[in-house]
Amino acid sequence: MSLLRVCAFTKCVKISRFLLEKCSVRNSPENYCPLCLRNCASRRFTEHYLHLQRRNISFLIPKTDDNKKRLLEQSLVDVLEARIQQLQSDVVDVQHAKVQFVSAPSSGTGPLSGKSPKSQPQAKADQPKPRSKSQPSRWMEKLSQEKKKKLKEEQNLQQKIQMKNMKVSKGSQMLPGTSHKIISTTAKKTAASKKKPNKHMKLSEEIHSAVSSTSTTVVRTAALSRKVYKRNANCLVNIAVDKGGSTNCTAEIEGRANALVQAEELEKTLNARSSSNTHITEGLLDNSTYAVELQQSISSYLEACVFMGDIDRAHHFLLSQHRGMSRRKHLNTDIYNIMMRVWAKKGTLSHIGRIFILLEEAGLKANLGSYCAALECMGRNPSCSPQVIIRCLNQMEEDGFSVDDLFSQCLFRQDERDMVMNAIHVVQPEYQPNVNPDGKQQYPSLVEDFYTQRAEHRYPKLHFTKQQLQERFHQQLSMERACTVTVDSVEAAKPVTENMDKMRKLLSELRTHWHKTLLQALKENKMILANTNSKGYRLNIYPYLCLLDDSDYVDIMVQSVANMPPSGESLRVVARDLGSRVYNKYSVKQKQQYHMVQKMTSIYSSYTDILAKDTEAYSVLPRERWCELEAENMVGPTLRGTETNWPYALTLELGTYLVDLMVKNLKINSDILNPACDRKLIPILYHMYTFRSTKQVGFIKPHPILTQIQQDAMETKLTFDSYVIPMLCPPVPWTSVKFGAYLLTPTKLMRTIDGATQHESLLERSQNLQPIMDSLNQLGNCAWKVNKPLLDIIILIFNDKGNDKLDIPPPMSEAPKIPSFNPQDPSYTSTEKAQMKREVVIAKKKCGEMHSLRTDALYKLSIANYIRDEVFWFPHSMDFRGRTYPCPPYFNHLGSDVTRAILLFAEGKPLGPKGLDWLKIHLVNLTGLKKRNSLQERLEYANSIMEDILDSADNPLNGRSWWMNADEPWQALACCMEIANAVRSPDPEQFISHFPVHQDGSCNGLQHYAALGRDVIGATSVNLMPCDLPQDVYSGVAQQVEELRARDAEKGLKIAQVLEGFISRKVVKQTVMTVVYGVTRYGGRLQIEKRLKEIDDFPKEYVWDASHYLVRLVFSGLKEMFTGTREIQDWLTESARLISKSGHSVEWLTPLGLPIIQPYHRKRSQLVKSTMQHINLQISHDTKERPDTVKQKNAFPPNFIHSLDSTHMMLTSLHCHSAGLTFVSVHDCYWTHALTVDTMNKVLNQYHCIMFINTSADRYFAADVMNMSWEFDANCWLCSV
Repeated sequence: MSLLRVCAFTKCVKISRFLLEKCSVRNSPENYCPLCLRNCASRRFTEHYLHLQRRNISFLIPKTDDNKKRLLEQSLVDVLEARIQQLQSDVVDVQHAKVQFVSAPSSGTGPLSGKSPKSQPQAKADQPKPRSKSQPSRWMEKLSQEKKKKLKEEQNLQQKIQMKNMKVSKGSQMLPGTSHKIISTTAKKTAASKKKPNKHMKLSEEIHSAVSSTSTTVVRTAALSRKVYKRNANCLVNIAVDKGGSTNCTAEIEGRANALVQAEELEKTLNARSSSNTHITEGLLDNSTYAVELQQSISSYLEACVFMGDIDRAHHFLLSQHRGMSRRKHLNTDIYNIMMRVWAKKGTLSHIGRIFILLEEAGLKANLGSYCAALECMGRNPSCSPQVIIRCLNQMEEDGFSVDDLFSQCLFRQDERDMVMNAIHVVQPEYQPNVNPDGKQQYPSLVEDFYTQRAEHRYPKLHFTKQQLQERFHQQLSMERACTVTVDSVEAAKPVTENMDKMRKLLSELRTHWHKTLLQALKENKMILANTNSKGYRLNIYPYLCLLDDSDYVDIMVQSVANMPPSGESLRVVARDLGSRVYNKYSVKQKQQYHMVQKMTSIYSSYTDILAKDTEAYSVLPRERWCELEAENMVGPTLRGTETNWPYALTLELGTYLVDLMVKNLKINSDILNPACDRKLIPILYHMYTFRSTKQVGFIKPHPILTQIQQDAMETKLTFDSYVIPMLCPPVPWTSVKFGAYLLTPTKLMRTIDGATQHESLLERSQNLQPIMDSLNQLGNCAWKVNKPLLDIIILIFNDKGNDKLDIPPPMSEAPKIPSFNPQDPSYTSTEKAQMKREVVIAKKKCGEMHSLRTDALYKLSIANYIRDEVFWFPHSMDFRGRTYPCPPYFNHLGSDVTRAILLFAEGKPLGPKGLDWLKIHLVNLTGLKKRNSLQERLEYANSIMEDILDSADNPLNGRSWWMNADEPWQALACCMEIANAVRSPDPEQFISHFPVHQDGSCNGLQHYAALGRDVIGATSVNLMPCDLPQDVYSGVAQQVEELRARDAEKGLKIAQVLEGFISRKVVKQTVMTVVYGVTRYGGRLQIEKRLKEIDDFPKEYVWDASHYLVRLVFSGLKEMFTGTREIQDWLTESARLISKSGHSVEWLTPLGLPIIQPYHRKRSQLVKSTMQHINLQISHDTKERPDTVKQKNAFPPNFIHSLDSTHMMLTSLHCHSAGLTFVSVHDCYWTHALTVDTMNKVLNQYHCIMFINTSADRYFAADVMNMSWEFDANCWLCSV
């Protein structure tokens, strides 16, 4: 960089000498000072832009004439030449390499346009660019482009001046810059606009001519022009009087214009250099890579300013972003539309016209939202001319938009739709929108018959009346409006001791004090932020602290303290949770302010007709019915997709700011528990750093005094976010990517990595998501209730020290004590110290695990107890592979054995002739026994142990406890109770059963591989080929491993001899099941190690060697059994490797039309700054980074199989719904009533077969499949010719 400065300085000296010589002989007009502002004809300015130019020029250029000349003459061309000299010296002296200069292309964007040449590789934001990578050819290209650009500008300017002179010679006396167009772009654009006839005027010009007083504005503009262009205007007068001086003055004007062009270019360069400091987060330097994040940040900021009522702040922020070329390139039309909507609400059409001109200056085109805002403003002005509306509609049609598009694609808030309709009715009184929510749909071939042939469909109804459903809707609405729910803890049943009561009162007093302290601190900090003098283009968090009431922020912070684990939590997690809670509450408040709640209530009331039992039957799906109702109720706001998503970095920064407030202001007396200690105020939260693996992370840890108070208090209340609780009414059906599930709480159709946007973009472009949404709606409409007798038993054990064998975690009182020793004690040897340190680490880890498991169980049981008398629903969403999940995170049917056992179908159905047999078979399946026996043999076994079944149901804790030895003990106990109730009923066939019976696929991943690859051996192992008895692949692998072990034991291998009698189906099951989903040998070894540790009799000193030995045998056995599977996996892996090597992510469409893209890219760093700590985010989902080849190829086979698995489940869901069945699933495990198991099996078999006909590339295999009769029976696929 020193060489660059030397070269630039030498150039300046030469220029200075030339200027001094020139100034000494300056007498004639042609040597007039070039600092006068350029001719108005070269460019027309707005009032604010004139002020900006004056400020920038006075800031950049020294006051004296010589200094001004010196800086202006040292233009960007000189800087580029100096840079080339430096690079030539560097290359010759350092690298000793020859430099080949290449000429710049004749066409291309110059370096000042804010865009890099397309051929130039982009440097990563988190890494400095190496000096050795700089190439002189690139700078020569910039220099050549700059010279050509300046030459072209001079030629254009000379032509314009000559044209002006011709007009002046004809007697024109109008001053430049006094045209009727107030806000304009360059003179070239202005001249072009004048040539157009009135009927083709731009919308911005028409708006100005219609709503503004032209004469007044022209006078104001002319006065400003005379003040700024005073010397230039005098020169123009001289031109009119004395034609002889025309040449000299023209040269002077040209010099001034060129000088200001250089000054403006220098300003743009400086703005580009300083643009890295204009954003909330660091590392956002490459606009092509981070455009989406920046646009989200800017949109969120403007929306927040508008929501809090600070219109001036939003307006000035948008103008500041627009003025800077380096910032303007990040803007899009939707950002300008935010301010258009604001001015439309106020009815100020002139402001909207100015924003249209800003769009033109930014090189953007107006979209439907822009025209919608303009028409809304016209509709609010009764005096608006019809001609203005007509021209607006004509311009909209020229841009390819129709009036119907306004009402079908635009998102409306409050009364915007009505105002647009008012404007249209002025010119088209009879117009009515023609909005077809679906239109003519193109469905995937797999479900085309499902949607087009509905004669035999029997959609099920809920066992609730319309009135009951509406009452439940209002209960759910009240809960979501509050955003939080307080429930009783199941630990409240313990007797309250004197110390417990004392600690509860103390904690309540402390929270009241903390609330007041935080409230005061928040108000003071907001005042500081509001009065901080900062540049208008900088983003800050002040608007986000004004979206809610101050008490709402404080409540969120106090709740965070109550939920803090004793061992602490990483700052990133705490900040994310706080920011997310603020966003959720803000979204709910937005919907209330925009009157969406009223419209939601109206539509939902009519929507219940399709679900209630006391209404007529409908032949449409819930999604279709909701879309019909929305089309019928077009008045008012749009319900779908009106909120702006906050970028992940913003959520973190806001959360970090709140954490900082908590750490600085929440304090407690040090002697509060021990009066003998010295009294002083100490923080209750500490910010520290710890290591996670090799990374240092910020950590928030509560003070031990606070932890002790919370543990002793054993509070009886727990506070949750409203979305944690299952819904008390049927969910809103998914009708778009951004609308569905909860009533007010924002929810995404596809859950993704924080900050990833490529999945949502794919979904929004997709036109065939109806089957996906209908399947999620079907799963969400299943009503549930709690198995209260079983819940009471579980809570009893939970409050009685738990039970590890039954998966009920014990309380912290049963945790091992952490050893204490003094490392400085000389009596310990180094070996003893190391051993004691290991014991401390193990004890702390055990305590942390126990607390986590205990808290998780407490949350699940407390939520279940809270809704024990209610009927509830689980809204569903999916991951990027299409696998479905319930939205409530804690209590749902995807949980552990405990939570699954607690759940029952709310609707009951009679058992029928085979229902009791299916219950008995299901019970045997839950025990893990008889896997290779036929269904009849399993039924006979269940009948033989009826005495144990009835004893388990009658005396679960004090009887023989047969159920406790099952693989799934709690579900087995629930099934025992259901069987006992059925057999003791007067007529078991008429017994109303609410119990869900499961049908679980046998190693579903291997089934898909075997079906795709026509693997006969593999297909036989997973029941896809004819066989006398059901096959169990896990038992088969265990048997093969045992044979290999016995062979090695005979050869004298020690570890093989130790493993004698310990190899079982349970030991190898998890590894066999996950090998098709990409598990490695390392992961498989950990799985087997965990299983071996669970065996009490196995010698623990051999666990490591045994797990290494067994994982090798398991992988070898699978390779022999599933040759086709391995070949397909290898082919998929190699395909993904080649795709990612070519620079693309792996993408595919599922048979149902769901677009899938793998979000695995090379990591980049993004720094989120705060006063507390800078958080370094490792972004691995940026689509502008190259794909991560290793992750792409390793993840593709399991992700592809998961997508096929989800496709089969969704197909089954749709057709079970059309058959009137109650159906839910846990991935490849399907649940229904005992009465309808056989019907569900037929649907499963039929559409698994049809799916592979459509997905298999080999039609011969498809023909073979169709020649088979498929049957799905109790955890396995059975096939017979």
